[in-house]
Amino acid sequence: MTERIDSLAFRANQWGIDESEWQRYQSLMQGVRGSVSPATLSPLEVLGIHARSADERRRYAERWAVMMRDDAERILAFQRAYDDAQRRLFPNGLLIDPGVVASTKPDQGLAGKFAWQSSDRVLFFTDTQCPTCDAVLERLLSQIKHFSGIDLYLIDVSAGDESRIRDWAASKQIDPQWVSEHKITLNIDAGALNQVANHTGQQGQDLPILILRREGRLDPLPASRF
Repeated sequence: MTERIDSLAFRANQWGIDESEWQRYQSLMQGVRGSVSPATLSPLEVLGIHARSADERRRYAERWAVMMRDDAERILAFQRAYDDAQRRLFPNGLLIDPGVVASTKPDQGLAGKFAWQSSDRVLFFTDTQCPTCDAVLERLLSQIKHFSGIDLYLIDVSAGDESRIRDWAASKQIDPQWVSEHKITLNIDAGALNQVANHTGQQGQDLPILILRREGRLDPLPASRF
């Protein structure tokens, strides 16, 4: 019994809540909330959604905002270390192979009915001030379980200004777990858009620009599909 109490206290402490709040979270997840929401919904989100007052709602929202910001900072720190490792270990390697891009032609098959393949990835080019992009991204994220993931490129962020990526990702409620699992990657554009758009016929198009990476090919993916 003591071990169970200690475990409950430990889990509650991880989320900055007390044992009674943890128990209320568990009770809520055993009801309607657990039936309509994913099991990964955090205790702070559950308690905030079911807040009993505006003050309580604000308090949980602030805690969640701080946790998301802190986690985004950890993820970006690791991403910088990862990028540095790639440059040191593979100085001639590129995430987007110019040889593959150069041979890429738009796939006319995508003009028909579109269906995801589990290995698909989407290159998503946006900036931090694009409401249309945000709407498309939100709809695309709702389908992310059907394909491999999304590589997000921010064209208005420069090297050394990674805090803007952190703030942007947090504002779009991008799940840090997706980032840690590389389901989503957060990238500075650094010329990647020009590199691929010239070969997929998307140069000069309005944001967002989506490119489907499927079986070694890069094909334009109309934002209107989402």
